[in-house]
Amino acid sequence: MSDAEPRDDRQAVHSVCDILDLLRITADRRDKVSVGDVLDAIGDRSYGPALLIPALLESTPIGGIPGVPTFLALFIAITAAQLLWDKDHLWLPGFIQRRSVSAGKLHKAADKLNPVASWLDRWFHGRLPRFVKQPWPRIAAAMVIVLCLTVPPLEFVPFASSAPMLPIAAFGLALLVRDGLLLIAAVGISIAVLAIGMGLAG
Repeated sequence: MSDAEPRDDRQAVHSVCDILDLLRITADRRDKVSVGDVLDAIGDRSYGPALLIPALLESTPIGGIPGVPTFLALFIAITAAQLLWDKDHLWLPGFIQRRSVSAGKLHKAADKLNPVASWLDRWFHGRLPRFVKQPWPRIAAAMVIVLCLTVPPLEFVPFASSAPMLPIAAFGLALLVRDGLLLIAAVGISIAVLAIGMGLAG
């Protein structure tokens, strides 16, 4: 992790709006915001936000930058691999932690996601909590990794890379708000996205 933020500066994250507020606060403190800065802000035990944030950012103008969807997919895949192995602390290699975006772009992206965040927070919360306990997070992690593998080729088709990011965001949100019903729905969406992709490829 980066040493930019002191540990006691972290805020509790319980909702999507909390995440966006945290991104704005982090952006307001510097000219550029690195992946390490964000990880320091949310904490290295926060797998839900670590899956959700990059998946949501892919749907903003940041995701339109060539190569960014593939980089976000790499970030997500490394995160999901550690969730699959039930690691207590999230670790990311230095070259990923050092990647950054301008604070202004991040702030605008967070503002753009406000209506979506409010809607998600209103509708999704702790239903069927037994389905966010093991082995379900591991099942989710395995499906996320498979979805990430589809992102690089989809970058050649406008907006197509957002398709696998939808169930990935759903998995992240389900883990964040402990919503087992949403996690089950995300499994179904993942299967549908993969089936459609395989059909188009065939």
